[in-house]
Amino acid sequence: MSSHQPVTIIMIEDDEGHARLIEKNIRRAGVNNPVLHFVEGTAAVEFLFNSPEGPTHNGPALVLLDLNLPDMSGTDILKRMKEETSPLRRTPVVVLTTTDDKMEIERCYDLGANVYITKPVEYESFAQAIRQLGLFISVIQVPEPEIEA
Repeated sequence: MSSHQPVTIIMIEDDEGHARLIEKNIRRAGVNNPVLHFVEGTAAVEFLFNSPEGPTHNGPALVLLDLNLPDMSGTDILKRMKEETSPLRRTPVVVLTTTDDKMEIERCYDLGANVYITKPVEYESFAQAIRQLGLFISVIQVPEPEIEA
């Protein structure tokens, strides 16, 4: 069993157009990892924390998080993922949002976001962020089982 499981990209974005564009940009940047798309926070949180297919039980993930979701705030999801006791606190989170409000950006970084991208996503800045993610993706690995000496 290889310990290098592909990292699943979990995109939480309610705007279909943005979601398609983001996925297209991810592919253009040469990232072929599976992308799971959620349009609302509730379903995404359920998947992240409770689903047997989700990252809590099933290997590494990277989360692309829109802050303005129809049913809850992306910052709440971020906060919950990055809590001390959260099994997902090491999961990288990229915040995607239409606001470039400095306070909001600061708050996301304080809560533990790894990268912050403002939409509409221009390809260059996005590709750069995705390349950074490529670095994340290559370092997110399932820990090797300890070998007893």
